[in-house]
Amino acid sequence: MKRNYLLKATLLSVVASSILMADDTNVVKLDDVTVNANKIEENIKDVPQSITVISEEILQEKGIKNVQDIIQEIPNMDAGPNHGTQVSFRGLNASVFTSNNPVVIYIDGVPYYDRYDFDPSLANVEQVEILRGPQGTLYGKDAIGAVINIITKKPSNEWHGSVGAEYGSNNYMQSSFNASGALIENKLFAGINGSVESDDGWITNNYPGMDKDADKEKERKTSAFLLFQPTDRFSGKLTIADNYSKTNWMDGVALTNNTTSINSIKRDSAKNASFDVPTYEKTKSKSESLNLSYDFDNVKAESTTTHKKFDIDGDYDADYLSGNANDGLRQFNYSSIDTWTQEIKLSGKKENIKWVAGLYADDEDRKQGPYGMEMFSGGAVYYANSDSKTNSKTQALFGQTMIPLADKFELTLGGRYQKIKKDIDLTMSQTWGGAAFPDFIYKDKRTWNTFLPKVALAYKNSDNLTTFASVSKGYMPGGFNYFAMSGGTAENSFEPQKSTNYEVGIKYTGANYLLNTSIFRMDIEDIHIYKSIGGTIWLTDNAKKAHTQGIEIDGKYFLSDNIELSGVLGLIQAKYDDYDTGTKKYDGERIENTPNYTANLGIAYVVEQGVYGRLDFNARGSTSYFDGANDRMVKADGAIISNLKIGYKIKDWDIYGYVKNITDEEYISAYRAKTGLQIASFNEPRTFGIGARYKF
Repeated sequence: MKRNYLLKATLLSVVASSILMADDTNVVKLDDVTVNANKIEENIKDVPQSITVISEEILQEKGIKNVQDIIQEIPNMDAGPNHGTQVSFRGLNASVFTSNNPVVIYIDGVPYYDRYDFDPSLANVEQVEILRGPQGTLYGKDAIGAVINIITKKPSNEWHGSVGAEYGSNNYMQSSFNASGALIENKLFAGINGSVESDDGWITNNYPGMDKDADKEKERKTSAFLLFQPTDRFSGKLTIADNYSKTNWMDGVALTNNTTSINSIKRDSAKNASFDVPTYEKTKSKSESLNLSYDFDNVKAESTTTHKKFDIDGDYDADYLSGNANDGLRQFNYSSIDTWTQEIKLSGKKENIKWVAGLYADDEDRKQGPYGMEMFSGGAVYYANSDSKTNSKTQALFGQTMIPLADKFELTLGGRYQKIKKDIDLTMSQTWGGAAFPDFIYKDKRTWNTFLPKVALAYKNSDNLTTFASVSKGYMPGGFNYFAMSGGTAENSFEPQKSTNYEVGIKYTGANYLLNTSIFRMDIEDIHIYKSIGGTIWLTDNAKKAHTQGIEIDGKYFLSDNIELSGVLGLIQAKYDDYDTGTKKYDGERIENTPNYTANLGIAYVVEQGVYGRLDFNARGSTSYFDGANDRMVKADGAIISNLKIGYKIKDWDIYGYVKNITDEEYISAYRAKTGLQIASFNEPRTFGIGARYKF
């Protein structure tokens, strides 16, 4: 625990020393950063909300290859590998039976929110903007926690691009490429990018006849675009993407008892597994987006149409073990999601009043099934399978305006009114010892209407200093239990999750340093929770009330033109206020999957040519998890992970080596338990690698 407090103290001292030591006259000013947080281009200093920006250069310097790596850079944000990627932010968790994360990713207008489909390509990225806090006013129904807005590169008349490759521990191999340029000068542009990655993993399956590389992974991501600009006012961009991944087993261990304390489970115990049924999740995602825009004299009109088809094939060992009556039995999850979205947006600026308004609609069809399990029970094999079709339709009207008041104030007023309709048609089939039970049929439909307002006030104290305060509403839609066995609407549907977010912040940019600080409080109602009944039946429900509050700090300080210090700190208190499962009350308990702090501290030596390097520390505090077998919360210890990268740039080449998790620290990244079974996932052990990248 001492080293955790040491890290906090070190980070705060770096920030403090930045304020005391910086001199606004001795170094060239930091470049202005333009963001699209309000769906119009603005300087980040003028936007009254907490925003983290990660440039292409930082992505390359830190070796950030996927969204999970980005999440490690964000205060109070975490991601656990539990059937897909389940994100936690400021105490908000993924909703199991909607599969929605509280953080939504946008890339070229295409949303990624499903926990099984949460990893778009970063091969052609110009900048990543993480908009912290509820973003429902402009970004829609699921952005209750935050938005990760991925901005792709704009092509030029000349063709440019890069190719890269890496090789590392556990036979890790990765290659990437991107290229873009003009087909017709100033009129028609094209681009293509992609990446391929594979890894044999660090776990060995010792069961006879099974693949020894238990947790191997492979993925492919490709994307291409055409950009047509016949006039200075009109442009159209068509983007297509095709992603594939297959992950095997898990980065963790399964235990047959419920008596081992969570901190006694060690990563070494996961290195050797023995399971008898191939266990994998295979995903395919294809998307298309069409963006059309026209600049009138005072108004810009924009239309964005997207379509995405996402499929998951999941097969799992029934009990993640071997040598018992469940040998040869499996769990399974086969799903298909087809989504269309349409947004029409107008934006403009008149006499320093900026505004944006629009209409939004989406239509999502989800086919779930086969979805179920086989399990030995009572002397025979029990089989359960749920086939369901769920349709969700959303219609919304949104608008936001930024109004200057006096000389230094700016008032932001925004709102979104939306209507969401959902229906489900489910058939549950069950057999025991080959004898069939009567099918359970569940049909239902619900409609939810809501208004999501936002009010923010910014005060520009000087060209360098801006303070702000904001109040905003967050929203995540309700849904249905798609593994229902009995009951009706009351038992098998759950209400939308709602939040009210209060935030006060300061943004300061000096000549050679910057500092951003925010304090937040969030009151949450009808929290989506995944609860256990008797340690065997699991379902999503609502807990009545919870709250979270905390502080987030990020800063950067240039000791010289080449030496850079950076730091991030997030402290949070996240607790249930009214949570009664029917068998136990969790009032006052910490919200699960939420580290009580997250922190990063890095020092980098950066150059345009020659030797460069950086050392980064990533830390997380203790985290509570729900133990369904014993109907309680359990707390896992945190850890500090260190990463090192050293490279050499010569002309257009970048050659480098890296070590991740230098001291081979471990922590539990996900945990779940039911009667007779504990499953704990871990962070990656120490790995080494080398790589090269060529720009043209």
